[in-house]
Amino acid sequence: MGEHVRVAVIGSGFGGLGAAVRLRREGITDFVVLERSDSVGGTWRDNTYPGCACDVPSHLYSFSFAPNPDWPRTFSGQQHIRAYLEHVADTFGLRAHLRLEHEVLMMRWDADALHWEIETSAGDITAEVVVSATGPLSDPKLPDVPGLAGFPGKVFHSARWDHDHDLRGKRVAMIGTGASAIQIVPAIAPEVGRLTLFQRTPPWVMPRTDREISAVERWLHRQLPFTRAARRGVLWGLRELQVGAFTKHPGRLGLIETMAKANIARSIKDPALRAKLTPSYRIGCKRILLSSEYYPALARPNVDLVASGLKEVRGSVLVAADGTETEADVIVFGTGFHVTDMPIADRVVGDGGKTLAEAWKDGMQSLRGATAAGFPNWMTIIGPNTGLGNSSMILMIESQLNYMADYVRQLGLLEGRSQGQGHGEGRGRGRGGRVALAARPSAVNAWNRRVQDRMKRTVWNTGGCTSWYLDAAGRNTTVWPGTTGEFRGETRTVDLAEYEVLRAGSGQRTSVPAGAAGAVATEEEAA
Repeated sequence: MGEHVRVAVIGSGFGGLGAAVRLRREGITDFVVLERSDSVGGTWRDNTYPGCACDVPSHLYSFSFAPNPDWPRTFSGQQHIRAYLEHVADTFGLRAHLRLEHEVLMMRWDADALHWEIETSAGDITAEVVVSATGPLSDPKLPDVPGLAGFPGKVFHSARWDHDHDLRGKRVAMIGTGASAIQIVPAIAPEVGRLTLFQRTPPWVMPRTDREISAVERWLHRQLPFTRAARRGVLWGLRELQVGAFTKHPGRLGLIETMAKANIARSIKDPALRAKLTPSYRIGCKRILLSSEYYPALARPNVDLVASGLKEVRGSVLVAADGTETEADVIVFGTGFHVTDMPIADRVVGDGGKTLAEAWKDGMQSLRGATAAGFPNWMTIIGPNTGLGNSSMILMIESQLNYMADYVRQLGLLEGRSQGQGHGEGRGRGRGGRVALAARPSAVNAWNRRVQDRMKRTVWNTGGCTSWYLDAAGRNTTVWPGTTGEFRGETRTVDLAEYEVLRAGSGQRTSVPAGAAGAVATEEEAA
């Protein structure tokens, strides 16, 4: 094998770069960030479609440890967020750790050496710990549409936008009405010849109160950092107060629905079109989308709405499930990503030779959104049930970084004890770790029972919709059913009682008795 490192981070979006910064702050410099592309940025590098922007306020959609006083707008566009991530990579000295164009092809756990063997497109690496930060919005999902291969025009996914293909004057079919589509439609409607939007289920859309952040505001945020922190705190607090309606009292969302219907009525005067655009499920069941231009765009004379999903393609004719036929020159799929069936799971082989995909065949589940039973020293950032329906994912990522930091810290303490010495980085380690932590199946199951019990009364499970939050079995494995503050409390430290300690070479598994975190005992002693 080639290079050996203490930690290998997979991906260089918010999760991967955040992990890299946190590792350096913990005094760990023996790590790499493996990135399949030629630059950092994750989903904000890949999604460059017209109108691409964030629906979370700029001052909340950024790291607490890397505040940006110079956000130009209250809701940032893709180019500004990508530039921010490049800035983070430079400011925190991450370039030396980046391994660009290193796509991970396979990861295998070596139970004897207690390390991961990682095969990449640019060579092999071994690592004692793997932090997978590939993210749920990294691999586009294209539906299997009969006849699509015979379509004579251009076809692409919103996350792989073809900027070389001129849409001016073309007949464009937009498939899907999710977060990407409601930004794309207003951006391209003025220039295309005809735009036909295929809608299976209408989304709830609220106005986006975007505006330019004034020079005075930016000056204040630079000169008086507490104003920047206060702004972030207010944005966070307002969203924390809203969580209860989504997670405990969905019946209280009726007022918001009334406001959303009024938003439709302001722009859509045709009662038939208005009826097609009005959802029949409770607001919040799917992510509430933000746009002040979406409904006005649908009222344009060159825009048509087909209130039915795409069924098949016959040459240049698109046939909807309700029989509607539409001719098109270009098809754009805004059909989302592989969220509940993460493609990376097929490339992770754990203890016993089972892939993560096989372990998750009945649904994703992990311990505190981070570790999975059967996969020692492997954790994920933005793992199962860490998503949000109304706030910033960066808050959840930072909580998971706390957990990652303590995980690596506990490993070092355990290694130091097992050797009767400090655990200085790389000292006496050779090509593998001395100990590893494996999530106990009982702990994983207990955590997921708690999460799913809390999920039962949430709007995501009771609201009457089918969303991308749900897996093939209808189980919500995506969203966290609580506040970001609650999640931070649950992931502040690693409870060693939830793990088995594996020791190199001996095949020995030890456990920590409940209430004695930090003490290491054999299973016999614990009994």
